Parts: sequence; structure tokens; C-alpha cells
Amino acid sequence: MSSATVPLLDDDTVPFGEEESLDGAPQKQYRHPYITFFHLFFRGTSVGVYILCGWFSDSFITSFVCVVLLLSADFWTVKNLSGRFLVGMRWWNFVDDDGVSHWVFESKKNTQVSRVNPHEARIFWLALILFPIIWVVFFIIALFGLKFKWLLLVLIALALNGANLYGYVKCNFGANKNISSVTTDFVRTQVLKSAFDMMSKPAQQPTTAKPTGVI
Repeated sequence: MSSATVPLLDDDTVPFGEEESLDGAPQKQYRHPYITFFHLFFRGTSVGVYILCGWFSDSFITSFVCVVLLLSADFWTVKNLSGRFLVGMRWWNFVDDDGVSHWVFESKKNTQVSRVNPHEARIFWLALILFPIIWVVFFIIALFGLKFKWLLLVLIALALNGANLYGYVKCNFGANKNISSVTTDFVRTQVLKSAFDMMSKPAQQPTTAKPTGVI
């Protein structure tokens, strides 16, 4: 059963897997230079601010907020932009009608992998793996230095960096089906479930009023 490719979001005008197919330009060294830049910028800046924040401000709260904002921007960029455009992968979550959370890990089809720029893919994976290792080193330093307030910040960084690392490793080695197949299967399951519930639901028996008193 064939179906059109379904965008991830309502405003997602370019369907997943068709980003490069819309561009007929010859192969460039970097097809997405701005995305590649911000993929490195937020990650590198968060580490730089963490190391140098004591030189510019004595306020822990200010340093904490700045690093967390940079980490959040990095998490969003890697999850929603760089993973999709640089290596053709994405991971996401949806909740069905029963309230059950489902995690989906996707990768482009074999016919689309050749469109991934090898230079951008190398940068993506190096940054994705290297920076969590850097935060692990910071964790060890903060732990043995008994800097518990900084330890909390490092744990947040490890959680956000680790989530993207796990998600894209899962996409690379155990990718799910294409989004069109996932969405079609989900809709089909919900339709069949609703039809089954309607057929299996017993007919409502008419209620008869009981006498309230006996004469």
C-alpha cells in the first residue's frame, strides 16, 4: 500500500528523505554550511563557556543559565536539523490514543544514502561522539574536586548530549521503517482497533423503570 511521505510537523514543508532531491546542484564540499556551523557552534560554545565562565563572572547562576541555554540550543539543533540534513537520520516520539509512548528511529533508504555529503557526515559523527567524552572528563574532574554544584550542570550536559548520541546510534544500527510506513501502520492500527471496538461492544439494552412503590 503506497502513501505520500508525511512531514514530521505541520510546517515541515520538505518531507524527510527528499531534502537533497529538491536540489539539482552539483555535489559540493559542504551542502549545508550553516547547519554544519551551528552543529559545532553550540557544542563548542557550551564547553568554552563552562571552562571560561569563572573568568568573566563570579555568579554561578549566570554561568549555569548560559551553559544550559547553549546546551538546549545544541540539543534542538542536533535533533531537528543537523541529524536530518547532514546524515539523513532522525529520532522522534509520539503518543498513541491509549497514552502509550512510542520511540521511532529513522534512517534514509539505501537509495538516498549516497546523497549524504561525506564531509558533513564526518563532522557530524565526530562532534556527536567527541563532546560527550569531553563532558565525561568534566564530570570526573567535578566529582573528585567535590564541586557538586558544577556536577549538576555537567550531568545536564551529559543527559542532553547522551540522548542525541543514543538516538542517532540507534538510527544508524537499528533504524526503523520509513516515516510513510510508520505513519501508515499507525493509522491502520488505530482504524482497525476502532472498528473492532465497535463490533465487539454489546448492544445497549433498553432500561425499564422499576416501580417505586407497591400498592
